[in-house]
Amino acid sequence: MDCDTAVGTRDGIPRLLELFEGSGVRATFFFSLGPDRSGRAALRIFKQKGFVRKMLRSRAPSLYPVRTMLAGTILRAPAIAQFAREQILSVEKAGHECGVHAWDHVGWHDGLDSWPTERIEGEYARLHECFREIFGREARSSAAPGWTVNDRYLLIRERYPLMFTSDTRGGRPFFPLLPGVPSGILEVPSTLPTLDEALGDSRFPSREDLLARYRDLPPNGVTTVHTIHTEVEGGPYSEWFRRLLAAWRDRGARFVPLEEVARDVLSRRREIPSRPIGRVRLPGRGGTVASSLG
Repeated sequence: MDCDTAVGTRDGIPRLLELFEGSGVRATFFFSLGPDRSGRAALRIFKQKGFVRKMLRSRAPSLYPVRTMLAGTILRAPAIAQFAREQILSVEKAGHECGVHAWDHVGWHDGLDSWPTERIEGEYARLHECFREIFGREARSSAAPGWTVNDRYLLIRERYPLMFTSDTRGGRPFFPLLPGVPSGILEVPSTLPTLDEALGDSRFPSREDLLARYRDLPPNGVTTVHTIHTEVEGGPYSEWFRRLLAAWRDRGARFVPLEEVARDVLSRRREIPSRPIGRVRLPGRGGTVASSLG
């Protein structure tokens, strides 16, 4: 569960907690905690191949409120940790797992490779410090914004007491190969396409078609990791997502937080492969995402 924006975190979390309570779901929430500068994502029009096509196809203006679309530009960038603190704390109280996602989500997603190492260190440190201030403990899990990573970040994250990260797309859990040495932190990739990647696909013209597509995606008996967003499944697609969870539950799915998956994998540590991380393009998505190679 990615919590990317101020309004999405404040308004989407209560809807999803109510839905999860009624559906027997235990989930993992990754929080963005610094400034919400979502409006600056529009600059991707000039920098990111496929971004305009994705925005038009997914009908982005109908997914995100005006306040979010203008945050950090015409409107000020609210500090998410203060703006939605009550909702953030409610996640742990409801029995779900909490981890870190981003300090400045748009900044990291769009600028990581151009940032000096000192800025990456500072942004990631501020994120963890804010998490400690809110929850009174260290974060055990982390997920990179937009699945955007590089070797400098991977080395920096080794300094933190993380059990696992979810920074990549596709494949089974592995240990990332850092420059010259395997990581000691397990990587648990997200395996299903996100809903915003499927919206507008001509093969699925209606919500019913989308529901049919996602209902049959997870293979029976295989651990599957699905990333959702408080702004989408906790917003205009909340009822659609309720129906999807019911369909998956009818197929025998069991919904657990990622830490449970990580503990199970780590219990067989010698079987976990080490792999390098590269970047790939995915259908329905602008830009590239991190993925294991091999």
